[in-house]
Amino acid sequence: MRIGIDLGGTKIEGIALDRDGGIAARLRIDAPQGRYHDTLYAIKNVVGALETEVGRACPVGVGIPGTVSRDTGLVKNANSVWLIGEPFDRDLQKVLDRPVRLSNDANCFALSEAADGAAAGAAVVFGVILGTGVGGGLVVNGALVDGPNGITGEWGHNPLPWPRDSERPGPLCYCGKHGCIETFLSGPGLSRDHRLHTGAEISAAALARDGSGAAADSLARYENRLARSLAHLINILDPDVIVLGGGLSNLERLYANVPPLLAEWVFSDRVNTRLLPPVHGDSSGVRGAAWLWPGD
Repeated sequence: MRIGIDLGGTKIEGIALDRDGGIAARLRIDAPQGRYHDTLYAIKNVVGALETEVGRACPVGVGIPGTVSRDTGLVKNANSVWLIGEPFDRDLQKVLDRPVRLSNDANCFALSEAADGAAAGAAVVFGVILGTGVGGGLVVNGALVDGPNGITGEWGHNPLPWPRDSERPGPLCYCGKHGCIETFLSGPGLSRDHRLHTGAEISAAALARDGSGAAADSLARYENRLARSLAHLINILDPDVIVLGGGLSNLERLYANVPPLLAEWVFSDRVNTRLLPPVHGDSSGVRGAAWLWPGD
């Protein structure tokens, strides 16, 4: 039995998983936004409630929207900015009085889908997050690959591959550079592109439901950019499976339309990498956090 915690900007979700991946207990609460110490004790309360329900103490894994710097031991690159610069793992270990394993939430997504999800049994798995931002995680032979900088899978902050003249220099990214994959493939990026071509303000979710020709054109541009970006990834990693997560992973047309486009850019006579939707959906992050610990 082990506990996973998914720390988001607006919610904290926790589950207790048994050794077979069954959910023994689950709890979701609002996150104390902007309040660092309250966040620590909110997680403690969730862990306590889950342990009371399952009747035992459990190891705890936590997925965070950022990563811990190898050099400083402090959180960096976090969307929940109140975590940045804090020794979150050490503080949480003190609050919980036990070792805690932390990883980026995209890593947790990838680990979940590789462990017992869409990519179960695959040797090399890349998990993609297509949501408010664009992230990813890499799992090889069941183990996360995190890298010496703690940024393995951050494909969203590479430039859009094979850019067209109309795509240069690309939108300004929050990281300070222009033309990052994230600025094109995130939900806000899709909405921005549609607005640029039509003048219409519409969310990515609403755009997917819109049956107009303009919406179809925007989605086709998105699919072309996604194919180029994934082809670049395949040329480097050659994964067995790519699993899509995040809100845009719910676009069923991606799984039919993107794979045939890959062949133009993948350096191979055939593209055998499978592009799959997640099995666990929104639960992948919290499940992956639990899988940071082996079962007993």
